[in-house]
Amino acid sequence: MKKSIIFSLSLVIISVASVNAQGFQLGVKGGVNINKIDGRALTDEVKYGYSLGGFMAIKLNKTFGIQPELLWNQYQAQTTGNAYAINSYLPNGNNITLNYLSIPLLLNISPSKLLTFQIGPQFGILINNNEPLDDNAKNAFKKGDFSMVGGAQLNLAWFKLGARYFIGLNNIYDLGDEDKWTNKGVQIYAAIRII
Repeated sequence: MKKSIIFSLSLVIISVASVNAQGFQLGVKGGVNINKIDGRALTDEVKYGYSLGGFMAIKLNKTFGIQPELLWNQYQAQTTGNAYAINSYLPNGNNITLNYLSIPLLLNISPSKLLTFQIGPQFGILINNNEPLDDNAKNAFKKGDFSMVGGAQLNLAWFKLGARYFIGLNNIYDLGDEDKWTNKGVQIYAAIRII
């Protein structure tokens, strides 16, 4: 029994070491979203939210790789006094907080070990918005968001620092066709490679 456990652990260690040697990385990250939700009934004010999650980087060759991530992203906005369709349903006056489970699928381009450029799509699933909202306000936001992401990352051994720009490509407003709301902003983050 002890021999099979030792053998199994040895296989796991060898597998992780060989994957790591081929350019596989796993880690956690966190940062700040500096965002604005564009729309006729929204202010031009920039708001701050947070971003937390994990990443997996797979190197395809010396220059190219892919990096899927799983993030919890918070975006905030403020409606103007003209947004009657939703203002009366917001519990915090005219403030909107949207939380998304985001899945960026990024292409990594590394001209050197120190620098990586990233570009790709990001899919977002609306997890919750201001609570408590009645059904009218909950229906004001589409359940999905599709964005494009581009940015750069500094790779400092096991520590990474990065910034990326994201821009929403679809309308997240769902109370009619009279307005179009899209997410956009900058995400600044720090990441730690675990494997």
